[in-house]
Amino acid sequence: MTSITERGAELRRLHDAPELLQVVNVWDAISAKAVAALPETRALATASHSIAATLGYEDGENIPLDLMLDMVGRIVAATDLPVSADLEGGYGDPGETIRRAIGVGAVGANLEDQVRPFEEAVAHVRAAVAAADKEGVPFALNARTDVWLRNALPTAAEKTAEAVRRGRAFLDEGATCVFVPGRLDEETVRELVAGLGVRKLSVIAVPGSLPPARLHELGVARVSYGPWTQRVALAALQRTASELYAGGELPADVPVLN
Repeated sequence: MTSITERGAELRRLHDAPELLQVVNVWDAISAKAVAALPETRALATASHSIAATLGYEDGENIPLDLMLDMVGRIVAATDLPVSADLEGGYGDPGETIRRAIGVGAVGANLEDQVRPFEEAVAHVRAAVAAADKEGVPFALNARTDVWLRNALPTAAEKTAEAVRRGRAFLDEGATCVFVPGRLDEETVRELVAGLGVRKLSVIAVPGSLPPARLHELGVARVSYGPWTQRVALAALQRTASELYAGGELPADVPVLN
């Protein structure tokens, strides 16, 4: 088992490296093991939506923080790879939540601004970075702004400008990169990279998004997949169940991953 300091340093290095960092989101110990077993996997990221759904909660900080962190800890224990935890908006106390996440072994985190007032959002990032610094662990903060996801402004130009304004402030406070989720077209990605800097933008891939190779060419630092990985897995489960009910058989070539 590598130390938390080594895992933290590696996650920071992966964000700074010239290659695009792809993190396939996981939601429990066995999904973490399945993805971590692939030679291409360099780090893991949890999906808060998927963890909440696994435990019977709606997305949006409805799951108790203790349960969320318990699952993060189980994921960390399932692999030697660096793990970044999706901590939503910080559960009311971003600094303390980051401290507790580090306590269960996470070396990175998503932190949503939820389109809070600008100064409040910046203060949350400041508190998160300070908490990680106090723990003495290299930490990759993926500071998220929801201005695109929540259609917070009427035009694309305004949303991009506000994402850049917030993102630059987050970077100034010590965030590793800026996460702008949404179905972003190529021009928007270009403008965000120009405004934030090469290898400073993190995005989510959804059906219809730009492919990873193009994101790399455009200077994006990181791409993740949020709840979509769990949706793919659940769709496969439901499809298999339907085939079995219809008289089908289990395929013979299924690998034993559990």
